[in-house]
Amino acid sequence: MKPLLLTTALLLALPAVGTAVAATRITVALPADIRSTNPGVNRDDNTDGVIANVVEGLVGYGEGGDVKPLLARSVTVSPDGLSYTFKLRTDVRFHNGEKLTSADALWSWQRYMDPKTEWRCLAEFDGRNDLKVTSAEAPDAQTFVLRINRRSALLLDTLARTDCGMTAILHKASVKPDGSWDRPIGTGPYQLTDWKRGRGVTLTRFEGYTSPEGTKADGYVGLKTPSVDQVEFQVIPDAATVKLAVAARSIDIAQLLSSDVAETRGNPLLVTMPEPDSSKHVLLFQTRDPLMSDPKFRRAVAAALDYKQLVDVASDGLSKPNNSAVFERSVYMDAVQRKGFKTDLALAKALLKESSYKGQTIKLVANKRAPMPSFQVALVTQAMLQAVGIKVEIEVLEWATQLDRYNAGNYQMMSFSYSGRLDPALSYEQFVGDKARQPRKVWDNPEALAMIEGAKVVSDPAERRKIFDRLHELSLVDVPLITLYNGLTVWVRAKRVSGFSPWEGKPRLWTARVGT
Repeated sequence: MKPLLLTTALLLALPAVGTAVAATRITVALPADIRSTNPGVNRDDNTDGVIANVVEGLVGYGEGGDVKPLLARSVTVSPDGLSYTFKLRTDVRFHNGEKLTSADALWSWQRYMDPKTEWRCLAEFDGRNDLKVTSAEAPDAQTFVLRINRRSALLLDTLARTDCGMTAILHKASVKPDGSWDRPIGTGPYQLTDWKRGRGVTLTRFEGYTSPEGTKADGYVGLKTPSVDQVEFQVIPDAATVKLAVAARSIDIAQLLSSDVAETRGNPLLVTMPEPDSSKHVLLFQTRDPLMSDPKFRRAVAAALDYKQLVDVASDGLSKPNNSAVFERSVYMDAVQRKGFKTDLALAKALLKESSYKGQTIKLVANKRAPMPSFQVALVTQAMLQAVGIKVEIEVLEWATQLDRYNAGNYQMMSFSYSGRLDPALSYEQFVGDKARQPRKVWDNPEALAMIEGAKVVSDPAERRKIFDRLHELSLVDVPLITLYNGLTVWVRAKRVSGFSPWEGKPRLWTARVGT
């Protein structure tokens, strides 16, 4: 297949002699090539990070994980909760210059709902997961309406998810006459002008872009002011090579391992940025295991851990403990969510004596997949549990094998990481569920299951906060798992690039500037 080359690359051409201004350009390292240019289809997290600069949806995430209008200027929910009316902005154009209308929203929605598109999030809206969009309508040029079969507190959140491609509104010229995918003609601050498979991706600033409302960057909404003319993503899989390229100033922006921070912070030409996200690093208990089913044993483990020391070691001193499933910057983070497990060795030993533990060796499953801290967490946990008399053997597996064991529920304890979920209901749902139906689920307390179902329906923020606070307090008693801390992505940028502000592990290129 030939590389994707669009005529918009001509935007980089210099003006006539006498008024020439050099085009600005930055280079960004990609740890792997993107999987496709099709939003929400054949994607991974790496792909989502590139495409989020090219396309936009009706709504998007704000910094606190709350959902806000993006291509919509307003969203109105009917009193019965079954109808969502999106009033579109009137200042939006596609990369080909065409104005955005509700016809584009309707065309995009119908394409996503066609099984032939293979949209990742189809099951979230076609009834397989209970929620079904019963109709999509465009009653006038600036109005788009979705009707659903039951109340849902998560409809907008799902529309905003980056793994769903932000349910991007695309121009119909994004597909070929036969309906097959061609290229993304979106509304984002950058447009894709070149993709050389295995080598890299080039994005060009969209001259016709108009920012949504806002005075500053706010998640994927807020103020967007793209100023760099061209961004070149270069595929560099090897972390050591990335570090050398950054030091040599051939790469302007890159992700690094946390272990590289001390070195890059000593370079006066670089700025190192450890950015927290909503992913979770955890210790799992298989509560159907004869020993792990004993809550006193699980509480003994929780009391035996020095969380600050464990997190310092696992994150190279860049993170801090968070025993909640709610991420630190969430609008739902409050004093209740900040309650955590207390390190108390005397209590740990007392609980251990009262428990069913009889000196047997516990197997703790981990992997050595970089940059995940699974093995480091396991090592520190082993030492801390042995200090109170619990014998622990670490079983190191390849990541694929560990994932299979996790999905089958085949372990006693496991050092594991969950990908980011911004809405707390989705974060809890990663580990709350019926083990009989889904063996990978960790916590099947009936009260917790009922509260999760309630959080999927209740939209009022104050009522949802009560649910999440009660869930957290209950988890500290049941201890079905121990959430240790939220993940982070270490970014480094050349000093000539200012303003760059990544979010949730993804590069927001509209925040980058190039100095003189």
